[in-house]
Amino acid sequence: MPEAKGLFVTATSTEVGKTYVTALIVKKLREAGYNAGYYKAALSGLEKTKAGLQASDAGYVKQVAGLDEDLSNLVTYIYENPVSPHLAAQMEGNPVELPLVKAAYAKAAAKYDYLTMEGSGGIMCPLRYDSSARIFLEDVIKELNLGTVLVAHAGLGTINAVVLTVEYMRYRDIAVKGVILNHFCGSLMELDNKKMIEELTGIPVLALVQENAVEINLEAGRLAALYA
Repeated sequence: MPEAKGLFVTATSTEVGKTYVTALIVKKLREAGYNAGYYKAALSGLEKTKAGLQASDAGYVKQVAGLDEDLSNLVTYIYENPVSPHLAAQMEGNPVELPLVKAAYAKAAAKYDYLTMEGSGGIMCPLRYDSSARIFLEDVIKELNLGTVLVAHAGLGTINAVVLTVEYMRYRDIAVKGVILNHFCGSLMELDNKKMIEELTGIPVLALVQENAVEINLEAGRLAALYA
């Protein structure tokens, strides 16, 4: 069984800054003295070269968080086509195998005390969808018995996006430990979004991340307590 305490970072959709926030989370823990690592099952839209890996989500987290880790250990499946992993896998003939993801996660978990796993896109993103298997992010979360943090855009439309995502995750028996709002500018609307999200879901908004923030405004001990 994995030795590390784990946490899965998902999002309301793609392009809300999930990787950016994930990097700040791992960075915060490491700077506070926690032995923290990172893992991602699948990346798409990426050249399978050293330069491509360095420019990837995994490469970004490695750089920001100061991880001394080979990039090949941070992500298992790499696809060149810039589409959902399930479609890229169909196009490239390299479908995600859940046992391989579990093994890679376990390998990473053996090195760290706190392991952050980043998802791909939103919670409903399919990793594999073919005649042999159908694998969604929720299947990985359940298989690894991980709690989650939900990243969302702080702006207009986020109440609907967060509430619907949380309700789906609850329906699927996935624990949501908190919400992090990215691209926060401090407007009245964004502050109201925070209040409404907490009232409608009963889940705390853990942090408000401003544009170009270099750290997350969340105490390291409280952050570490999210991992289980």
